Amino acid sequence: MPLLPTISTFFILLSAILVAFGWRFIIKGKPKTHKKTMIAAAISALIFFIIYVSRTIFIGNTSFGGPEDIEVYYTIFLIFHILLATTGAIFGVITITLALKRKISIHRKIGPVTSIIWFFSAITGVMVYLLLYIIYEGGETTSMLKAILGG
Repeated sequence: MPLLPTISTFFILLSAILVAFGWRFIIKGKPKTHKKTMIAAAISALIFFIIYVSRTIFIGNTSFGGPEDIEVYYTIFLIFHILLATTGAIFGVITITLALKRKISIHRKIGPVTSIIWFFSAITGVMVYLLLYIIYEGGETTSMLKAILGG
C-alpha cells in the first residue's frame, strides 16, 4: 500500500466519521461536544488536503492502472468525486464560518446539506483510492513540478 495516499485517505474517512458523530451530538442536544467534534473533523479534512496538495506538487498524481475498457468510467467517476469534494469543501468552510460567527440559524439550514455532500465525497474518495491502489495496480506517477519543469 502506498503510504501517503493511504494516510490521506484515512484522514478524509476520519473527517466523515467525525462529521457523523458531530451530527449525532447536536441532535442529542450536546452543542459543545458537537462543536469540538466538528472542529476535529475540519482539522482532519485539512490534514488530508495538506497531504494531498503536497503529494500532488512534489510526487505527483497516479494515473489509472486498471483495464483500458473501464478507464472512461473511472475518469467520469473521478470527475464526479472532484466536483463533490470541491463543493463539500466550499460548503464546509461556509458552514464552519457561520457557526464560528454565531449565525446559527443559517448554519442549521446548510449544515445537514454540507454533511451529506461530505459523506458522499468521502465515500467516493475512498473508492478512488481503492481503484487506484488496491483493486488495480496504479499507473504512472509524475510530479507537477517535473511535468512543468521537465526532468
